[in-house]
Amino acid sequence: MTEHRALPAQPPACGAPRALADPPPLFPVAQTRFVEEPEDQTVVAGQRIVLSCVVLNYSGIVQWTKDGLALGMGQGLKAWPRYRIVGTADSGQYNLEITDAELSDDAVYECQATEAALRSRRAKLTVLIPPEDPTIDGAPEILLRAGTPYNLTCRARSAKPAATIVWYRDGLQQDGAITSTEVLPDGKRETTTSQLAINPTDLDIGRVFSCRSTNDAIPAGKETFVKLNVHHPPTVTLSIQPQTVQEGERVVFTCMATANPEIKGYRWAKGGVIIEDAKENKYDTQVDYTFFTEPVSCEVHNDIGSTNVSTLVDVHFAPRIVVDPKPTVTDIGSDVTLTCVWSGNPPLTLTWTKKESNMVLSNSNQLYLKSVTQADAGQYVCKAIVPRIGVGEREVTLFVNGPPIISSEAVQYAVRGDRGKVECFIGSTPPPDRIAWAWKENILEAGTLERYTVERTNTGSGVLSTLTINNVMDADFQTRYNCTAWNSFGPGTAIIQLEEKEVLPVGIIAGATIGASILVISVLIALACFLYRRRKGSRKDVTLRKLDIKVETVNREPLTLHADREEDTASVSTATRVMKAIYSSFKDDVDLKQDLRCDTIDTREEYELKDPTNGYYNVRAHEDRPSSRTVLYADYRNPGPARYDTRPPSRLSHSSGYAQLNTYSRGPTSDYNAEAAPGPGPPPGTAGGETASQLSYENYGGHAAFPAGAGYATYRLGYGQAPSLDRAPYDAYDPMGKYASATRFSYTSQHSDYGQRFQQRMQTHV
Repeated sequence: MTEHRALPAQPPACGAPRALADPPPLFPVAQTRFVEEPEDQTVVAGQRIVLSCVVLNYSGIVQWTKDGLALGMGQGLKAWPRYRIVGTADSGQYNLEITDAELSDDAVYECQATEAALRSRRAKLTVLIPPEDPTIDGAPEILLRAGTPYNLTCRARSAKPAATIVWYRDGLQQDGAITSTEVLPDGKRETTTSQLAINPTDLDIGRVFSCRSTNDAIPAGKETFVKLNVHHPPTVTLSIQPQTVQEGERVVFTCMATANPEIKGYRWAKGGVIIEDAKENKYDTQVDYTFFTEPVSCEVHNDIGSTNVSTLVDVHFAPRIVVDPKPTVTDIGSDVTLTCVWSGNPPLTLTWTKKESNMVLSNSNQLYLKSVTQADAGQYVCKAIVPRIGVGEREVTLFVNGPPIISSEAVQYAVRGDRGKVECFIGSTPPPDRIAWAWKENILEAGTLERYTVERTNTGSGVLSTLTINNVMDADFQTRYNCTAWNSFGPGTAIIQLEEKEVLPVGIIAGATIGASILVISVLIALACFLYRRRKGSRKDVTLRKLDIKVETVNREPLTLHADREEDTASVSTATRVMKAIYSSFKDDVDLKQDLRCDTIDTREEYELKDPTNGYYNVRAHEDRPSSRTVLYADYRNPGPARYDTRPPSRLSHSSGYAQLNTYSRGPTSDYNAEAAPGPGPPPGTAGGETASQLSYENYGGHAAFPAGAGYATYRLGYGQAPSLDRAPYDAYDPMGKYASATRFSYTSQHSDYGQRFQQRMQTHV
């Protein structure tokens, strides 16, 4: 049941009807009451709002108050043009309608039934005002400097309630903003300020930040944007191509840079030293080991500043000494540390050894020796190895002070009757203060005593004391020599025995030397011959100046020889007789056989054919012969008219491709009488046949005695009587008519190329 309150006495507003005073107490009116009362409401500025007020069983005056001020009576409230009473009085509806709500409408409202002395509960009308469009200081584009912190500021003004601001970067919400509010003079609206701290970089160039303001009046909010323009020094990336190189190779350094504003220039340096001739963004150079430890830097600058980036080069180089080991002198029993530092790339392996020993003593830069003795004295080797690149080593000497150590041989030698020497060497440190020799009853430190002389010599590695004995005798070989040396650490003694050295006579030595020399020379000659023969046999594909000759013998008819030469003919093959006939100009049969052996393709000892009628014989000319004779076939040619068909002239030389040797049937005996007499040409045995190195057939082409048109097609060689092999060159033969057949040699040639193997083919038809 609705509780009704009596209306309190209120003074009337100026110009407004005066509200009724509370009537005197009457009996309660149960029928008059509020069915609907106004409630708290919220309205956004500019919108319409209706406050409800319904009174039952009432026909009197109903009015509305705003913050206690009566708005008037009747449906039309002339003093409040945006206010009016809506509803039907018969139904008891007295609703207050407010159009285009404003901030001034934000108040407490109350509905009063004055004649019934009833008032409704108070209703709070809250007018919501959206913020103005947010603003960002410096928008739409802010110029910032990289590395300098900056606060982005966004403001949302005149909002009721105060606006809430949220920041976004490229659409992603940002946290950490600081927000503050300020109440405006009307006491109802507020201005909200939000600050977002940023540290701009070159990556923020073109970055977009936005702030969005919201309140209950505008849940979707309003948003504004700002774009960043960040000025920054150059951002530099330094690269190397190739990344890994050997010492002495070339590399290219590339300096890639971005900057805002634009780049003004480049500067290169190595190990802090400016490279004057490098001004662009690339630097091409040849590297050495220093590039492994001295960085190459690229500096790029613009109006904002400069950026310097440096890098080392992965140079592979052989070990290089960084700290040289230094000779060390110490006393017996002391601890010693030897230091040796190398650099190399790839990482090197370091070893310490004692000279002439393979035992590794250390693998670090330092060699530590504890409680050294004189045996530890000597040279130590510090070796560095870079795999597949190189090796480096250094030697250092350790001197251990102690008593003298005599390192001479206990047995030394001398020649009887000659001058002998007994040596005493002290290589330890410190050097001896005195050295004395003692033998028999004699003691000598320096100078001469009878046949004995003592001399002291300082060498680079120690002290040498020499006892020289003039005219060594038998007694000297029976004597023991005592060498004693003293220094600050004590004495050292050595006993030396002198023995006789046997000397060989000078004649024996000279003879042995000569014999050894002769033996060495013989071995060298034999080796040279062996290599020559081996090379000779392996030169199968080598083109030489002489031509290979292939001889083909075809047996067409039996060769009828003279009766008294049948036995000789049977023992000599046809090819052999043919070759002997051709080379009859050579001085003797031995030379002929030697040439035939050199020219056969299988290097057989003799040129012998098992089948004289059907075989192929290769005559090779891989090796240069001594100057051979030239056989001028014009000497055997008949100057008379041609008896056979004309053949084209040809010649045979070392450049010819082939030479064919054919045997044809001879004509009757009468056709070969005196025609075999040699024609014009060099007489037998003259130099004309001795100095040439080829078979010349120039006479076929156009010799003075045989013109080309004369029809001398081929050369005919007849055998009168079977000649003896011992006959002199160019001896006359018997008339050809004595033989049933004759041999004709036909020589043809074709051009050849020294890039190919050559063969001459010789065919013989019998």
